[in-house]
Amino acid sequence: MVSQISKGVKVSVETYYQPENSNPVNGEFMFAYRITIENHNEFPIQLLRRHWFIYDSDGTIREVEGEGVVGIQPFIPAGQSYQYISGCNLKTEIGKMHGTYLVQNMHTRNDFTVEIPTFKMTTGFKLN
Repeated sequence: MVSQISKGVKVSVETYYQPENSNPVNGEFMFAYRITIENHNEFPIQLLRRHWFIYDSDGTIREVEGEGVVGIQPFIPAGQSYQYISGCNLKTEIGKMHGTYLVQNMHTRNDFTVEIPTFKMTTGFKLN
């Protein structure tokens, strides 16, 4: 697991290779990741947008932007956390992701950016 705190928000990421949803012969490697967002601020926040950079080990880079996460814009009270699971497909056995969330301070209505730490995705057989 990797974690990072920025602007009072801690983002932690765990990754899992999904061999049952992958097809290595065709260069299809599926990964799931679980993200926990902890609001350590004294004000509630709402996650508005996500911005991802996805890297395959062959040098391919993809950029993904959109509203919320997994179809919602979660509200996270002060001192609380929110967790979700999503997925990413790669063309290679190893890759990485990082990015940002745009969140809003629900007291002041000011937006700010929270960093998502770089996390690696690798198939179990590449670790041997």
